[in-house]
Amino acid sequence: MKTSAKNKKIKDPETSTPMLIGQVNLQAFQDPAFSSWFNSEYQMYKIDSTSLKGKANKLKNYDLTLVLGTWCGDSRREIPQILKILDYLNYPKDKVKIYTVDRNKKGLNDEVDSLNIQKIPTIIFYKDNKEAGRIIEKPKVTLEKDLVNIISKK
Repeated sequence: MKTSAKNKKIKDPETSTPMLIGQVNLQAFQDPAFSSWFNSEYQMYKIDSTSLKGKANKLKNYDLTLVLGTWCGDSRREIPQILKILDYLNYPKDKVKIYTVDRNKKGLNDEVDSLNIQKIPTIIFYKDNKEAGRIIEKPKVTLEKDLVNIISKK
């Protein structure tokens, strides 16, 4: 039987500290095991509002899937930052799916198996249920400019 509980924590076999596994919601990052790095990165990040000017409505045509590891330094940096950008743009929270993976890039069940995750974090943009682009591990330029690049493609 597959378990579908959100915000599931397990012990990281490498560090013996808690890590999230499977689908999570934003509340998971307020758990004391994750809130210090998440909130710190979220609060410190300075949004490039100039690059995002006029993009909020266009972004709403996309659904996002975020795949991260709470044990991963890149994930700890990029995910709070992209979530702050989405908040800035008033992006609907119900259009974001967040999956956490273990060190083998596996989720709780098979929820990320079909996503071809090679590096994390991976931020996947979908338009009309088709993949429109990805930001993998870290942005090519900046999160804002990479996001604009993806949603501006024809």
